[in-house]
Amino acid sequence: MNVFESIADSLERGRAKEVSAKVTEALDNGVSPEQILNEGLVVGMNVIGEQFKNNEVFVPEVLVAARAMNAGLKILKPYLQKEGVEPVGKAVICTVKGDMHDIGKNLVKMMIEGQGIECIDLGVDVDPQRIVDAVKESGAKLVCLSALLTTTMYGQKDVIDALKAAGIRDQVKVMVGGAPVTQAFADEIGADCYTLDAASAAKAARAYFD
Repeated sequence: MNVFESIADSLERGRAKEVSAKVTEALDNGVSPEQILNEGLVVGMNVIGEQFKNNEVFVPEVLVAARAMNAGLKILKPYLQKEGVEPVGKAVICTVKGDMHDIGKNLVKMMIEGQGIECIDLGVDVDPQRIVDAVKESGAKLVCLSALLTTTMYGQKDVIDALKAAGIRDQVKVMVGGAPVTQAFADEIGADCYTLDAASAAKAARAYFD
């Protein structure tokens, strides 16, 4: 097992301390921070994403793996910045106005970050104008909207309408998800993407930046 496989393996098993130690050791041995990220952490998170999609692991295992990934990223970040390694892109993510649920949103965020995408997390119950402002300030090219209630899912349409009104709708891709959301609803409100689970969301998000 090489260094990258070892890091990925520890991440998949949710061993945050092991991941930290192995990342530190790899850096001390002169391994490129970008390689550690892409061939170690991202690969491990992709495996977890596929297992989650196939119902081989569940939310608790994904959260533990994501914590392990974040432990590795914390060590890597200064090295990546020093080398001028930029995130592949930026995404604004939140739960829409009137909706206080965040577990699904947090899961998608962790998975997307695992693809090397920087997430601007606005939290829950977010007003459409705040999302517009965040897109303008950050230059994000992706907006990810979560809604867990049938009463709040039309809040996703309100955000799309606000992006149109601000004249920036064509500058961003809008991804929607949540328990009551369907592909038919996504088509109805003019969203660019709907996915059924967090792993698929991460894969679709990465495709927008490749």
